[in-house]
Amino acid sequence: MNTTPTIAFASLGCPKATVDSEQLLTHLRSEGYDLTDDFAQADLVVINTCGFIEAAIDESQSTIEEALEHNGQVIVTGCLGNRQTWLKEQFPDLLAITGPATLLATLTAIHTHLPPPTHSLQLPKTRVKLTPNHYAYLKIAEGCHQRCSFCVIPNLRGPLTSRPIDAILDEAQALVETGVKELLIIAQDSLAYGLDRHYQTNFWQGRPLKTNLLTLAEQLGQLGIWIRLHYIYPYPQVDRLIELMAAGHILPYLDIPLQHSSPPILKAMGRPANTEHMLQRIQQWRTVCSDLTIRSTFIVGFPGETEADFQHLLDFLETAQLDRVGAFTYSAIEGAAANQLPNAVAEELKEERLEALMQLQMEISTNKLQKRIGEQVTVLVDEVTEEAIYSRSKAEAPEIDGEIILVPTEMNIDVGDLITVNIINADEHDLYAELA
Repeated sequence: MNTTPTIAFASLGCPKATVDSEQLLTHLRSEGYDLTDDFAQADLVVINTCGFIEAAIDESQSTIEEALEHNGQVIVTGCLGNRQTWLKEQFPDLLAITGPATLLATLTAIHTHLPPPTHSLQLPKTRVKLTPNHYAYLKIAEGCHQRCSFCVIPNLRGPLTSRPIDAILDEAQALVETGVKELLIIAQDSLAYGLDRHYQTNFWQGRPLKTNLLTLAEQLGQLGIWIRLHYIYPYPQVDRLIELMAAGHILPYLDIPLQHSSPPILKAMGRPANTEHMLQRIQQWRTVCSDLTIRSTFIVGFPGETEADFQHLLDFLETAQLDRVGAFTYSAIEGAAANQLPNAVAEELKEERLEALMQLQMEISTNKLQKRIGEQVTVLVDEVTEEAIYSRSKAEAPEIDGEIILVPTEMNIDVGDLITVNIINADEHDLYAELA
């Protein structure tokens, strides 16, 4: 009979939370706990929650309810954990509540309610991963120094706190040694990396390196794998990153959340508001790096958004011809400064505008994907089934973008392989290919 204490774990929210979950799971496994995703079969359930927008809060609540129903012994951590009073009112039977990126506090709560086995294990060389073996998220900083009026991340995760550049490179190298083929670099504002450290010089393998994203990207680019950057605020330094992409140091993939295009709305959001300049920059980036893929996110229905503001956004998208776009309606999150703004937009109108924006972007995306038919590209294989092989090129990030789908062949193709394919068809989301 197995008497080893068993923990069920649920990780919700963004990739930054995924990394927090991986770090916690690594410690739990090193202490001898068994891990499972079955609430009913565990001695204790730990839920890493998200509290960024209402939909994420709803998902967190639903998961907590399910865990309490099927187990009863539940610890909540993560961003929603910062709302302790509210959580205790909603779920008085929770064993403990901790906030985001609170590894020691969460471990202490777990040890209190489910002590580890008496035998101890050696900490693994690399963390437990919640992603497939061939790619990994690498978090380079915690928190944020921006004060966007719609966002509560600085309240949830604190101010910008950059990791030492040598520690990041050590972790990246260790991940490569385990077979990782792609690193996805994440932070709340990746291009601000090092600002809180005044871009100090550290040493890695005897070499002096400045603590900034450009230096980090150059060093990561020497590891011989795909390096994909996420969450790039539109600072002037983006131009230098595009040069690194054009030179092949990092993938030509720019994830730059613009949020809106109308100057009055951007000003109310606390975001850069020179839309014409942004369009010029996008054109220049594509001139420098011809195979650049640009992904962005937008908020519709922000307080004060008029029909003219929304039309401005549609016109911007039509002109910018972005490759990937995500969008969501404005959500009045507790603690966000934007909640105090006048002229709230009706929920029904928010949804209408979201549908119109996504319809336009679907047409843009479909047209762009059709133009890729006939290309020969290198892809990274994510999944192999009897029905299809699912893969991605440099232009697709995992979990958020479309896929390149192949019919299985007699060739021996495994997850994590890099293969060359010809694009033969496309729909509004995905591409279809055959082996070259």
